[in-house]
Amino acid sequence: MDGLARTAKRVTPAEHPHLSGMDDGLLDAVVAGTARLTHEQALDILQAMPTPALARWADARCRVLHGDRIRSYVIDRNINYTNVCTARCTFCAFRRGADDHDSYTLSYEAIHEKIGELVAIGGTQILMQGGMNPALPLTWYEGLLRSIKEKFPRVHVHAFSPPEFIEFVNFFDPPGATLEAKLRYVMERLVDAGLDSLPGGGGEIFAHPVRRKIGLGKCDAEAWLTTMWVAHSLGLFTSATMMFGHIEGLADRVHHMGLARAWQDRALAQQGPARGRHGREVGFGHYKAFISWPFQRENTPLGRLPDWGERSGDEGEFPGDIVARAFGFGANPEVDYRTLGPGAAEFGRRVRRSGAVNYLRTQALSRLMLDNFYSIGASWVTMGPHVGQAGLKFGASDMGSVMMEENVVSSAGTTYCLDEAVLCRLIRDAGFLPAQRDNVYDVLRVHDGPESPDLRVRDWSAHRARRLHTQNAASDAGLEVSSAPLAVTVSARAPDAAPVRST
Repeated sequence: MDGLARTAKRVTPAEHPHLSGMDDGLLDAVVAGTARLTHEQALDILQAMPTPALARWADARCRVLHGDRIRSYVIDRNINYTNVCTARCTFCAFRRGADDHDSYTLSYEAIHEKIGELVAIGGTQILMQGGMNPALPLTWYEGLLRSIKEKFPRVHVHAFSPPEFIEFVNFFDPPGATLEAKLRYVMERLVDAGLDSLPGGGGEIFAHPVRRKIGLGKCDAEAWLTTMWVAHSLGLFTSATMMFGHIEGLADRVHHMGLARAWQDRALAQQGPARGRHGREVGFGHYKAFISWPFQRENTPLGRLPDWGERSGDEGEFPGDIVARAFGFGANPEVDYRTLGPGAAEFGRRVRRSGAVNYLRTQALSRLMLDNFYSIGASWVTMGPHVGQAGLKFGASDMGSVMMEENVVSSAGTTYCLDEAVLCRLIRDAGFLPAQRDNVYDVLRVHDGPESPDLRVRDWSAHRARRLHTQNAASDAGLEVSSAPLAVTVSARAPDAAPVRST
């Protein structure tokens, strides 16, 4: 169990709103876990703190929670069981309509085959998410989970993000007078069938003005957070995510982190056992990790919008920042950008993308802002291996998963593939010992000896990661379809040696 959950009652750190976010004394206390950033202080840091200083503070906070020695990863597999989806998110290149020629829904047997391949390389969990497919009944999901547990009883099933659960409620019309009750009914049935935890997919950006622009047909922030609350009340652990670098303002990122932090406070404040499945008593769950990544634009409707700064007249304030300021960290949820003057007229029609440095700054802020989250994950899947590696110096304690398969991000044009040896080497070259973990962030093995996956590689120039599997209608029909191999530069272990390359 992580350090934030060991105590019977966690004392919420105090806020000191009269201080600047740049105040060293405040930041020392934030690092120690005895003070909490306000939204305004966090925004000041994101906007103005020099990047090296922000990295140092985030790294210091990470070391308080995780020590100086170990940084972790997990061996799992992303399984996208269907790409049929009723939502029409403008940032998504993955979804298909039921009648599209390349739509698919995997059979139980195809999913079992994928899990078998994972187990063969020492994997411990699956991350299973899909589109919101109205053709699949609740019994299909129950049968799938039971079949997985029968064949692979030790594999942890981390599945079905909040938007999927909200659509389960809409599709299945379960009993209950409130959304919470309806969610509980569906979730109890899936947990009884074998569901172990929930991933944080579909978080995107919580701010209402942004979410209603980019997430057509997807649940709002309140529904997303309520779904996770129900999961926590059933004793499940979950993660939270954020996708940024599109139409949002910087303050919207801070607001998103603030909401995740507030609902985590609520979960951690629960005393005694929760009312678990069918009235059984269970310990209360909570968020284990926060992972953020920038929007990937290729092949998406949102990605076709012009970049901010490429047209004349873009010298003023970014429209998303104007709307975010009026939104006031959620104080004015129904703000209408059309009433905010000509500067906001292009809101939702222009994107401000996030590069590597902006990503690392946002990740570092999340480590300082989310004092009640145990782990911050580095997003090498979207940003590339070496930016992910740099994330270990910007507050991240976890490098995520060995990537056997990925379909959502790769649909938007970004595909990286690493095997366990390369992932371990990235962690080791960042100055840490790589350690394989499980879903609750307990360490399974520390790679501190000569049998470590990376230390067993004798010739990195000849080392090849397996190709990343990408799922589509052809591969579902039995035809193997893989992305082209990607060249990954791995820094040499000797500081004066030239880089070597593996593919």
